[in-house]
Amino acid sequence: MKLFTGSVSSPIGEVKFVESRTGVCALGFADGWERLERVLRRRFGDTAYTTVSANPTELALKAYFEGDMDALDQLALDSAGSDFQCLVWKALRKIEAGGTCSYGELARKLGRPTSQRAVANANARNPVSLITPCHRVIGAGGALTGYAFGIERKRWLLDHESYYSR
Repeated sequence: MKLFTGSVSSPIGEVKFVESRTGVCALGFADGWERLERVLRRRFGDTAYTTVSANPTELALKAYFEGDMDALDQLALDSAGSDFQCLVWKALRKIEAGGTCSYGELARKLGRPTSQRAVANANARNPVSLITPCHRVIGAGGALTGYAFGIERKRWLLDHESYYSR
């Protein structure tokens, strides 16, 4: 399978992505990329990547960081997960920019009110951060909790989205 890779500079660090011919397979910050590389190797084996530039993913990321909060919504995804993970990831994409949802609220919206930990686990395994906005999920009482790329980035992303979503 042919995979394509690219990156974008952002105010909070370099964002890397990998896509197949059908959509984005992995997206995250360069300094936390090792986890996503392991996910890609398990899924695709040792695959050579072709570097791309000025493609829709790169352009959408740049637009997002420049304040277009809808820029990432139209990107096609090729993220693999269990049925439950895909259900959680789909629900994450429905949380509007500038908004947040707790793990418990998300579990209730999915009709699984006792599945907070499973929701948190699916959230943590999200391979396409930003596009599937796991940073919008917060702890009970509004606490900023767990983000694979750091709480400070999570805070920045939420502030960025709040500012441009007014």
